[in-house]
Amino acid sequence: MKSYKIVFDMPGRLRIRYGNYAFDSETAVALRYEIKRKAPVTDVQANDITGSLLITYEQENRDELISYLDDFDLDGFDKRPYMALIRENNSYELMQKEMSRAYVKKFAKMIGRRYILRLLLPVPCRRVMIAIKAAKYIKAGLISLKSGHIDVPVLDATSITTSMLNGNFKTARDIMFLLSISELLEDYTKKKTSLQLKETLSLNIDKVWILREEQEIQIPTAELNKGDIVIVNTGQMVPVDGEIQAGEAMINESSFTGEPLSKHVSCDDTVFAGTVVEEGRIFVKVRNLQSESRINKIVDMIDSNESLKASIQSKAEHLADSIVPYSFLAFFGLLAATRSLTRACSVLLVDYSCAIKLSTSISVISAMQEAGKQSIMIKGGKYLESMAEADTIVFDKTGTLTNASPFVKTVMPCEGYTRNEVLKIAACLEEHFPHSVANAIVKQAQTEGLNHREEHAKVEYIIAHGIATSLYGKRTIIGSEHFIFEDEGIKRTAEIDGMIETLQKEGANSLIYLAVGDSLAGIISIYDPLKPESAATVQQLREAGFNHIVMLTGDCENAASHIADELGITEYRSGMLPEGKAEYIKQLKSEGHTVVMVGDGVNDTPALSCADVSISMQDSSDIARELADVTLTSGNLADIVTFRELSVCLMNRIKNNYTGIVTFNSVLIGGGLLGLLQPGTSAFLHNASTFGFAISSTRKLIKEDKSKQDNKKSSL
Repeated sequence: MKSYKIVFDMPGRLRIRYGNYAFDSETAVALRYEIKRKAPVTDVQANDITGSLLITYEQENRDELISYLDDFDLDGFDKRPYMALIRENNSYELMQKEMSRAYVKKFAKMIGRRYILRLLLPVPCRRVMIAIKAAKYIKAGLISLKSGHIDVPVLDATSITTSMLNGNFKTARDIMFLLSISELLEDYTKKKTSLQLKETLSLNIDKVWILREEQEIQIPTAELNKGDIVIVNTGQMVPVDGEIQAGEAMINESSFTGEPLSKHVSCDDTVFAGTVVEEGRIFVKVRNLQSESRINKIVDMIDSNESLKASIQSKAEHLADSIVPYSFLAFFGLLAATRSLTRACSVLLVDYSCAIKLSTSISVISAMQEAGKQSIMIKGGKYLESMAEADTIVFDKTGTLTNASPFVKTVMPCEGYTRNEVLKIAACLEEHFPHSVANAIVKQAQTEGLNHREEHAKVEYIIAHGIATSLYGKRTIIGSEHFIFEDEGIKRTAEIDGMIETLQKEGANSLIYLAVGDSLAGIISIYDPLKPESAATVQQLREAGFNHIVMLTGDCENAASHIADELGITEYRSGMLPEGKAEYIKQLKSEGHTVVMVGDGVNDTPALSCADVSISMQDSSDIARELADVTLTSGNLADIVTFRELSVCLMNRIKNNYTGIVTFNSVLIGGGLLGLLQPGTSAFLHNASTFGFAISSTRKLIKEDKSKQDNKKSSL
């Protein structure tokens, strides 16, 4: 049995080595699946060249991991079962390896063709082939000129044509060879980065059980169709988004929402891919195929939607092209001064455009990939730029800064009603339109054993206000202070004011009012605790450069003030209706602020649509998630700080790249003007630097230290 050696060891990370080429590239992919499935690890990276494994694990599982590695037989490991599953599911890792091999073959073919033809063909034939190959570049240049553009294709075509006219076919051949190599490397870098982004966002599940013609059969996930009924049993992961047609289960949504508690689901409930059935059995009707999932839609938008580009990316591309005419001016100026076409060509072979365009594009894609790994899903590069520039962040309160798991704190009856009667009637009405506050009231009634009978007529839900019905022949309403006292005209006495003041002093976040007939029957105070990370996140955002941090809530003034004090927020607005939140965002923007809005509910959607950057949580309402520019898949507010840091680092990288590219290529142009660099040398250094800047743009922007990771875990 092949033994391993520990070459790197620190808490939570372990690198072991079996020896160079101890396993092949396909085995490397299969090993990741095997070890992640059977060992107590969080991640495994395998390198087939060095024969090493980099393993990430929880510190308390070290002994168990070492025991597993000691017993693992690499020589006896069979990769074939894994490879079948991996190929069926289009493993992005395998796709990357196959893509890399394909590009290596292309590169080798280019090198081989260049030198073989050089040895076999006589000079006249080689020149004819150079001219034929040059036609492609000349055609591209003419197309640009016809469109009225003086850009990089025109620059390339001119340098190749002038070299051939000067009789320097070797230089023309070298230029085209370097351009081909550069195009190949640029294409490879972009595709590799995009694949890595898609891998970050994707969910890979091999096979699923479905119900077809009353028979349970197993099929590859790729063969699923809309409308198929997928069967998910205890301990299995839900493979698709869909609606439950039969059965019930306890679903663990921690990987999806960040919430550790299981959720009961039954017929007609929606379940999401990536969640796990802890107990039960459900039959899920497929709503969207994997290729049509929200994640894949985001990736497609990233690839194709120009409107989602960061404006700095578009500016960089336009600026790069705008520099090209100056290269021509330098070319003609040097040609007139020196009468040397060779020296003049050395200026044409250097441009700023390629490196600026490529490095900026790759920087943005890499940042989005890195954000995905940090549980931050971004729909376009422009939101990274807007986040970096933002000076104002606005939070909805309930479900965003708080847990959205409120509970009943106090029930105060009025007008001869008892406490139990108020709670029972309120629960009877609220159960028809469940939301977080309604659920709290219904749950409290159930806990106290206050079962009720349907004694009221059909209920009416009045958006952002409350509920109305008829009970015992009297109009019965429940809802907000504004709804009860202003819209419905219920009399507000000094006694009622005293009750409200008492409840607010007790720390109630919200007050729900119940009225029967023309008088108030009771008041229910609701308390919704803050998320553990809320206060720290607000402070970190202030330190990160947000000058204005605002909280918007429909709660009363006292409740809003209490929460704001706990969070250290000095700017807040209470009693806000959905349209009021949207108007406030518009007002901030009209004052010149770049605004980020964080919300989770249907009532937040008008404000989310008005903000420069809108952020929702993964457990937000469907419409809020669909509308938001950014979704935090962990449900952790601290990820907003990471998003800000990532955005600022990206903008700094783009600016630094720009400075470096302009400086280096200006030196090359200066060398050509002074006759210090030959055209071939200039072309080589220019293309090498372009690739170098592209590669450096894929480096991680931020490194999450262990303390940050621990804080995230403790807040979940």
